[in-house]
Amino acid sequence: MSGPRQPGPTALEVASAVLDPELPVLTLADLGVLREVVERDGRVLVTITPTYSGCPAVDEMGADLRRGLAAAGFADVEVRTSLHPAWTTDWITEDGLRKLREAGIAPPSRIGPRPVGPVPLTLVPPPGRVPCPRCGSARTEELSRFGATACKALRRCLACAEPFEHVKEI
Repeated sequence: MSGPRQPGPTALEVASAVLDPELPVLTLADLGVLREVVERDGRVLVTITPTYSGCPAVDEMGADLRRGLAAAGFADVEVRTSLHPAWTTDWITEDGLRKLREAGIAPPSRIGPRPVGPVPLTLVPPPGRVPCPRCGSARTEELSRFGATACKALRRCLACAEPFEHVKEI
């Protein structure tokens, strides 16, 4: 028999600490996919927006949120996925960008506001200037447009010769 939840962290605090399954140096809040956490009448409703509609990690994100919240005493948790508005790398927090750099992953550049409507498809080469997160040199090259996940590219620094991943601007 379970009684009322004991005092402790809020549902938002717990959800904000859940790590991203593909970029575990970031929390879901750092990544900007944690959109809303509502506590009402003993129930928690969490809304997430995955990095893209086919993100294979979205089920794991939901499971990790439910596990973390249950461990903190939240018995009734629902995780919803919202694709609107579409996630953008601009939603990664400044702390998240710093954590990526510290982990040796080049963070995306800010791309700013976009027009409302369909996402334009631009068939142009990737940006030529992605600074190395290890030595800071702008002399880097892209080795593969796709890295370990679809949202990352594989690059190499021509100054220090170290390979690194780059979170692509979306």
